[in-house]
Amino acid sequence: MRQARWFLAPAIGAALLFGGGRALAEGEKKASKELASFGILHAPAQEEARGQALNWLKGVGKTDATTTKAFDAIWASDRLLLDKVTDTLVLGDAEAAKLLNEARDPNTAAPTAVPKNIKDAKRPAFYRANLALAYAKALSSRRVFEEGLDALKTVKVEQVVDPSSYLFHKAVAEHALMMRNEADQSILRLLDDVADAPERHKMVAALMHFDMQSWKDKDLGWIARKMNNIERRLDLARGGPKTQKMQKEVVLRLDEIIKQLEKQGDCQCNGGGCPSGGDGNGSKPSANIKSSSPQKDSAGGTGSGPGVVDPKKLKEMADVWGKLPEKERAKAMVELTKDLPPRYREVIEAYFKNLAKGSK
Repeated sequence: MRQARWFLAPAIGAALLFGGGRALAEGEKKASKELASFGILHAPAQEEARGQALNWLKGVGKTDATTTKAFDAIWASDRLLLDKVTDTLVLGDAEAAKLLNEARDPNTAAPTAVPKNIKDAKRPAFYRANLALAYAKALSSRRVFEEGLDALKTVKVEQVVDPSSYLFHKAVAEHALMMRNEADQSILRLLDDVADAPERHKMVAALMHFDMQSWKDKDLGWIARKMNNIERRLDLARGGPKTQKMQKEVVLRLDEIIKQLEKQGDCQCNGGGCPSGGDGNGSKPSANIKSSSPQKDSAGGTGSGPGVVDPKKLKEMADVWGKLPEKERAKAMVELTKDLPPRYREVIEAYFKNLAKGSK
């Protein structure tokens, strides 16, 4: 083992309440073998970071008395180290100030690319790395994970003053974007390599790891996560080709689930035998076998029907959902879900509710 895990006890103890302790241990062992050893990461001492910040400030020509006084006030406060460095960057560079203000403002349109001043290799590494981290942190609070993650990828964790925040926000973005392997690697590096990671980071990281242990490809959980991402992107006014592709993936998977339910329904209705519903000997269906016709229930049904839903209708509804009046949506929802078991009905209802939100 690369490092003793005694400091994980509080985080893992809490996470064990959610189950899966063996999965975490096995997952860590496997991932530890796959990851190269990067050594111990830690935040620099206050004076060291202050010196780096002051050298950068002088390097950009900000040596006037007013700026120096503001700098001293920043570093005399009891704020977190990353916040002090971020405030210094804002103090010395108008571009950084504008960039972070926009990233934090929920009324500003979400960015579509990593800013040039973060990607500019001619800029000092201290400036680029810590600005990228502050930028990604601000975007994370708005659930703009794509560009936040891209910004972090332009720099290295060894270059920032807060390695724990770097790996934590990277893992949060990867987890939200369903990048399981990448998120696990970021989490394990945070837990293994960052000597001074705060408990809140370790706790949430461990919980994200446990959550991903239950992930299965293309199951209802996958659909729910996919729909959550669709809703998030629609909230950010990102209803373009990528979101539409995700919507089609969800509809396609729902189509597959519905077909599986149809087969199950046929099997149940026919006693696992003949298409006619007989017993295989020419007998007529017995009276206690349920009809394969849709359940008549204007309230949405009990889900005791065979689960037959027209896939074409499902796709057609998804395409025009945003244009339908509220009454038409309600009527269509009843028709689509009345014969489905509750758990499948809830998934489809949630999906169309998300489509409705995105169309407003």
